[in-house]
Amino acid sequence: MPITLYGVPISLYTGRARSYLIKAGLAYEEKTHTSQHFFDNVLPKAGGRRSMPTIEFEDGRVIRDSVAIVDHFEADRGNPHTPTTPRQRIVSRLIDAIASEGLLRPAMHYRWNFPEQDGYIRFHFRAMTPYHAPPEMRGDARADVMRNEATPNLGVTPRTIPKVESLYFDVLLALDAHFSEHPYLLGGRPCVGDFGLIGPMYGHLSRDPAPRDIMQRHALRVARWVERMNRPDRDAGEFPDSEDAFLGDDEIPETLIAVLRQLARDYVPETRAVANCVNSWLQTNAVAPGAVCERNTGGKAVFEVEGITFEAAAQPFRFYVLKRVQDEYDALTGANRDSVDALLTRCNLRDLLDIRLTRDIGRANNLEVWT
Repeated sequence: MPITLYGVPISLYTGRARSYLIKAGLAYEEKTHTSQHFFDNVLPKAGGRRSMPTIEFEDGRVIRDSVAIVDHFEADRGNPHTPTTPRQRIVSRLIDAIASEGLLRPAMHYRWNFPEQDGYIRFHFRAMTPYHAPPEMRGDARADVMRNEATPNLGVTPRTIPKVESLYFDVLLALDAHFSEHPYLLGGRPCVGDFGLIGPMYGHLSRDPAPRDIMQRHALRVARWVERMNRPDRDAGEFPDSEDAFLGDDEIPETLIAVLRQLARDYVPETRAVANCVNSWLQTNAVAPGAVCERNTGGKAVFEVEGITFEAAAQPFRFYVLKRVQDEYDALTGANRDSVDALLTRCNLRDLLDIRLTRDIGRANNLEVWT
């Protein structure tokens, strides 16, 4: 019996888990999280949180959240998508962290701020309606809630939209240049960072009609990478000399450095502002070890990107994934640490190694918790 993946095509984070299962050659069946079986048997084991993706094994075990799902299979399979050299290892983790949180803003903007997509969105949201509710009622209501809340919570307003769009377009062009020379981020094999990046790029930005048209017109090589990440083979026919391996000598190509520089432009100032908000919240609130870490904690983070002021919900989850980068860095010594320092300084990302919460976030019972 295959693994059951509970998710849907338009789900951002399901895209990360689905791609990993495909590339790993693991048999799975994808279902919506709407059945009575899900509510009765899966949801209680998923911490009571009806989120996507969640997987269920034949023996009834359940893993909720795409980060935990990829972690599980990566460890179980000997970490085939985790580089062993210091710079590539850091970059893979860093892109995973940035893509899964830092690209939420354009992903949500291009989904919810284009009225011509309304029929497309409602069709998909009705498919996610629980088994006991009329699809046209619950699906449409949930879509309306997301439309009203998702983008304002991420700092997308009429005043900031031009910057949101220009930042995304610059990232898209940089990625297109990179994928003109390499099939994946670090050469001929997908790394963990590729799986983080495919989440927003597949679920939202290559499927929703408005951003799909932008990608197809201006970044065909990114569109090909999206296809490649959803095929079981390497699908690298444009790169006949490419091997199923990461680049040698711990190389980070200049094209990828250009991508990282673009990603740094808003991710670094937002991360600094979120840390300040959440740390202030932790200082004034008695949070017991093991308490559930809610996604929106700490109020609003105010930060500036190239003269434009954003105000977005302070979401501590970004530090759950970013800490993995920081842990990798903390384990480095000597020349390896110096090499990573020099690389991230070139990419304007070095500050991320020092921006930290005063409390760590772990996992218990399939939920993120304060340690």
